[in-house]
Amino acid sequence: MHTPSRPPQVLLPVLAVIAGIAAFSVMDAAMKAASLAVGVLTALLLRNVFATLMTLPLWLAAGRPVPSRKVAGLHFQRSAVTAVMAALFFHGLVRIPMAEGMAISFFAPIIALYFAALLLGETIHPRAILAALLGLVGMVVIGADRFGAGEYGPQAIEGTIAIVFSAIFYALNLVLQRKQALLAGPIEIAQFQNFNLALIFLTFAPFYWTMPDAATLYWTLAGGALATTALLFLSWGYARAEAQVLVPVEYTGFLWAALMGWLIFGETLGPGVIAGTTLIVLGCWIGTRRAQNHT
Repeated sequence: MHTPSRPPQVLLPVLAVIAGIAAFSVMDAAMKAASLAVGVLTALLLRNVFATLMTLPLWLAAGRPVPSRKVAGLHFQRSAVTAVMAALFFHGLVRIPMAEGMAISFFAPIIALYFAALLLGETIHPRAILAALLGLVGMVVIGADRFGAGEYGPQAIEGTIAIVFSAIFYALNLVLQRKQALLAGPIEIAQFQNFNLALIFLTFAPFYWTMPDAATLYWTLAGGALATTALLFLSWGYARAEAQVLVPVEYTGFLWAALMGWLIFGETLGPGVIAGTTLIVLGCWIGTRRAQNHT
């Protein structure tokens, strides 16, 4: 007797990750605005202080879950990786357009597939690799207009290099996120990651602190709320599907980055968006289709 597949078992985690990526992409725009005003590290410190205060009531309501020593170590490990990743990413993002920065960062999911095999023991299926490659090609097509549009000065080159290195840390973060989600709940993860990040940036605050104005406080407050929302969605999604299934979904972040760059910073898009978007959607479909067939 034929047993129908149950797409919701895969669809819901995919939708959760899409929502999380959207929240993170809008947060990127808020943090770029704040970073332009007071510097990257001050903006990141403020964002994570606000985010810690926002998740504290949720953590208390959830019964104040405290991780074991092993899980606490994993929380801090991912926070340290995220701190370096975020600092490099926003250092680059204030120097180049958002869509371009997101396009450069999208080789991270390819690396994440191999990190997943190395750290989580996941089997890398050919369709998962094809899905990720299609998404990467989509990013290249979309970014081609920007990359070929003009000459890059030293600031743009510096920003590009920073985002390339950030992408390596992001790939590791994706896999640690999956490992972390299997050992702790979303609220615990959000609370301890926000707290650890605030602690890390606070440690070095005497070397970079800049007094924020009201507009910067607004942007970082929005950034904290969006980062917390994203963490909750991503932690829930990554606990319920393999990293290789969710990796292609990361590419949807480019669409949000392009929209935010246009709305907030007046950054325009070239005609490659339609073609690239088609490839991204196809890659996401292939990645989720494999999992549905094996449910």
